[in-house]
Amino acid sequence: MTESRWRLPAEWEPQAAVLIAWPHAGTDWAERLAEVETTYVALAAAVTCFQELIVVVADADVHAHAESLLRAAGVDLARIRFVPLPYDDTWLRDSGPITLTDDDGHFQLADFRFTGWGGKFGAERDDALIAGLVSAGVFGQAGHRRIDWALEGGGIESDGAGTVLTTWKCLNQRHPEQSRTAMDAILLDGLHANRILWLDHGYLEGDDTDAHIDTLARFAPGGRIVYQACDDAGDRHHDELTRMGEELAALRTADDRPYALHPLPWARPIIDEGRRLAASYANYLIVNGAVLVPAYGDVADDAAARVIAAAHPGREVVQVPCRPLIWQNGSLHCITMQLPAGLV
Repeated sequence: MTESRWRLPAEWEPQAAVLIAWPHAGTDWAERLAEVETTYVALAAAVTCFQELIVVVADADVHAHAESLLRAAGVDLARIRFVPLPYDDTWLRDSGPITLTDDDGHFQLADFRFTGWGGKFGAERDDALIAGLVSAGVFGQAGHRRIDWALEGGGIESDGAGTVLTTWKCLNQRHPEQSRTAMDAILLDGLHANRILWLDHGYLEGDDTDAHIDTLARFAPGGRIVYQACDDAGDRHHDELTRMGEELAALRTADDRPYALHPLPWARPIIDEGRRLAASYANYLIVNGAVLVPAYGDVADDAAARVIAAAHPGREVVQVPCRPLIWQNGSLHCITMQLPAGLV
């Protein structure tokens, strides 16, 4: 392949498909499998209204079961491709490919090391997922670059024009021995970015990713940033998320303009078995012509959908019930990975 100018496309650029892995009894979803499958069916139905869906399945039984649920729900199976591969869990935002592209239609899969969010969980099979998808022929002639440095897709946001947004808390946890300058160099090289913007504040209780950016702040077209705010002064998140909002207000675009900020409403605390769950509206998924927005059965659901719609004009907004997902500390964006148009 000739030398070319790689970049990490924005999520709102044209897509070929969305990639997910189906939950099964061998994953951490086992205790509430039927409940979480309702979310996966709703997600599949929403995605296939707009584009293709690739579903990784652990074996023939999981494939047959998933297909039967989708068929019963009237999901368009002609838009779904099943790929059998082993996996530890279903958070493909973090174990799936970070895809770079260029103006000539070439693709490179950036395969960073996946460590189960800093060694919290076993991740050997998830770390091998990208190589397995490559071997299965999912990505055609795309290049595949293994990068021996821990990074998850949920830990970075790209505007498609060379700017990457991330959080110090997450990457410092993964690489406590490295300076910010050293991490800048690795990110600039691995993602072919022009600049890295860091947030020092912001977290969600019940999130075990150490403040992934996709739970906190998201780039949107036209120099916008959508972010999770907290307007409840009595909530323990209020100070940190307010400080994060101030950090975002101080950021500048590559041409030195302030970003247009779109604060998201705050859901009431969701407590499950004595544990607070991280109900972030920032964890939405963009697909061709639409934005899929998490809904938690909260009074703020509709207001959050309106904020996201305003930040992504011209796209249909579809709410997907995601309360079952946050039981395992993630939401809609966390279980998906978009694949750029032409890759599949």
